[in-house]
Amino acid sequence: MLRSSISWSVVLAILGASVAHAEFLKDSKASLQIRNYYYNRDFRQDNAGQSHADEWAQGFTLKYESGFTEGLVGFGLDAVGMWGIRLDSSPGRAGTGLFVHNDGDVPNDHGKASATAKLRFSRSVLRYGTLFPKMPTVIPNETRLFPQYFRGIGLSSQELDGLTVNIGRLTRNIQRNASAATDIAVNNKGMTGLNPSDKFDYAEFKYDWSNNLTMAYDYAHLDKNYHQHFLTLNHTLPLL
Repeated sequence: MLRSSISWSVVLAILGASVAHAEFLKDSKASLQIRNYYYNRDFRQDNAGQSHADEWAQGFTLKYESGFTEGLVGFGLDAVGMWGIRLDSSPGRAGTGLFVHNDGDVPNDHGKASATAKLRFSRSVLRYGTLFPKMPTVIPNETRLFPQYFRGIGLSSQELDGLTVNIGRLTRNIQRNASAATDIAVNNKGMTGLNPSDKFDYAEFKYDWSNNLTMAYDYAHLDKNYHQHFLTLNHTLPLL
């Protein structure tokens, strides 16, 4: 009798794991972006360090987003991998922001990968790891071969109808042409007294009054640097 009970317990555990695994995979999706990038820039100012920057690269960005396991609390995992190939470059023409540079040398190829653990409860999702926030106060730079991204923790919630809340903290920054993570810094040559920091806090409260009217308040704070407030009113007027 004891052996039978144990056997049924094992069977039920396997079935439960199979159902959770099936839900995890059912809503999964993957995308592959193939980007061919040529960049040419002239430096015509006096005493320029080089006459121009001229490089050509091929990039592949693979993104995977899982579903969530079944249950009151669902778990999931996202991942991103990037691989770039040098098609044309030289030390005298480098500096376009397409490649990872090692003491002036441009490697034949380079890659990087990262992951995000996520947890869903009700209509809220908590993410930890790689983040691609897109708000007025913080948005990754996507103007080169690969996008910039961040590491940190973020919560997105839609518990109330019409209201979307995004809050989180970013701790590290991975630039578009780098593999190593660094502190977050303001890139503005006209500002002084700036300090790289591992604490960038953000909050966004967005409410849809109707299909045509949305209001949002965004707040950001880069520790030891600045506070930022941003108010948005977005109205769409149908012409027909």
